[in-house]
Amino acid sequence: MGEEIGQHTFSREDRTRYRVKIRRCLDAFARMLSESRFEFERPMTGLEIELNLVDAQHEPAMRNAEVLDAIADPSFQTELGQWNLEINVAPRRLHGGGIREFENEVRASLNHAETRAQDLGAQLVMIGVLPTLRLPHLTGQSLSGSPRYALLNEQVLAARGEDLHIVIDGEERLATTCDTIVPEAACTSTQFHLQVSPAEFAAYWNAAQAIAGVQVAVGANSPFLLGKQLWAETRIALFEQATDTRSEELKVQGVRPRVWFGERWITSIFDLFEENVRYFPALLPVRSEQDPFEMLDQGDTPSLSELRLHNGTIYRWNRPIYDVVDGRAHLRVENRVLPAGPTVLDTVANGAFYFGLVRAMVEAERPVWSRMSFSAAEENFHACARHGLDARIYWPGTGNVGVAELVLRRLLPMAHEGLRSWEVDTAERDRLLGVIEQRCLTGVTGAGWQTSTFHELLDSTSMDRADALREMLSRYRTHMHTNEPVHTWQS
Repeated sequence: MGEEIGQHTFSREDRTRYRVKIRRCLDAFARMLSESRFEFERPMTGLEIELNLVDAQHEPAMRNAEVLDAIADPSFQTELGQWNLEINVAPRRLHGGGIREFENEVRASLNHAETRAQDLGAQLVMIGVLPTLRLPHLTGQSLSGSPRYALLNEQVLAARGEDLHIVIDGEERLATTCDTIVPEAACTSTQFHLQVSPAEFAAYWNAAQAIAGVQVAVGANSPFLLGKQLWAETRIALFEQATDTRSEELKVQGVRPRVWFGERWITSIFDLFEENVRYFPALLPVRSEQDPFEMLDQGDTPSLSELRLHNGTIYRWNRPIYDVVDGRAHLRVENRVLPAGPTVLDTVANGAFYFGLVRAMVEAERPVWSRMSFSAAEENFHACARHGLDARIYWPGTGNVGVAELVLRRLLPMAHEGLRSWEVDTAERDRLLGVIEQRCLTGVTGAGWQTSTFHELLDSTSMDRADALREMLSRYRTHMHTNEPVHTWQS
């Protein structure tokens, strides 16, 4: 969905032709898999972080177009809401100082962007859900100016046939209705990309699915939405509802949601793309003139643009990616479960934990997904989103266990081994995984710090809820700029 798409009016004929074309792309993809037409000898990793803009009062600043012009850096892109930006960090290998390079580049880029934003009266915040968002911010006027967002909004609501109903039961209860998909823009995420070979893709995707709940518990940073304290990672529940094209009747019938954990372990990346085509109608049936089989017959690499665009409108928490760089195709797992923030160091530590743990699980003699039902992984995911580090989950060989205990006793040693396989040096492994260890020992995540600081302000001052959230966010930003990990923050 990062590609620019002009305004379209889609006819029934467009949709019929698109259905034929996307199936042809799927067949071409199958041929590429059978002929081993992918680059994977030097696997790369990537990182994307979605950001929020706020004004001097820490309210959303609807100025992303102006800020992007001022930043003048192609690594930064627009996002759905006018208070959103995204930074795409250049891919690199993990070995040696690769992870440290990620951290240094992100810090330098964000400091530059912050300076430019401040010139326009705005400031950057890395956080899962901006706690000062209010319902008046979530209207069609807040959509970013790119035609693709207006088109996506139109198509989602047309497919749904009614307004969005958002209901989240957590510490408090939120029930509201919106006539746009702008609530999706409240969900600001971190995405980790891992390039893998076709033969290993299924194992890496299965591993990512198995640990998704643990990732969310350890990295939770989204406890507030529209003034309510909800889940530790409210972003999960909000995103699942804000991009749901199903009416209530279709939900009851068991129609699959477009924001989807999945329903089974896979044996090939083809399983996921085939599910996309089989289960989900096109939201944006935009066709290209390229014939993928002609490209293959000529020895070239097809873009498979229809397959890729369709994939971009199906929001798996671990998404398969087909991409072409310098004329060569490759495959990636895009891990989308984590929120942005709290600091760059916390973000990179989350990445080290993820990259190390999936590598160790793939290399294990007996994969965890062979000893665990897929439904258990999904239940873990939602339990961890709701309760954070207080969640108890199922894990093979352990049974029902607290997340912090599981991470400390079993998963951190595995992550160390996985990073060793990636050739990350010992000092860097210890530094980054030490951040994860301390979060589990102290019980402090971004979500925990936000809620405890908010309640302290509410209980010890004359502030109302809105003022307490603004003050909490102000203190959050101050700590964020120190790059000290969140478990060390004071109120």
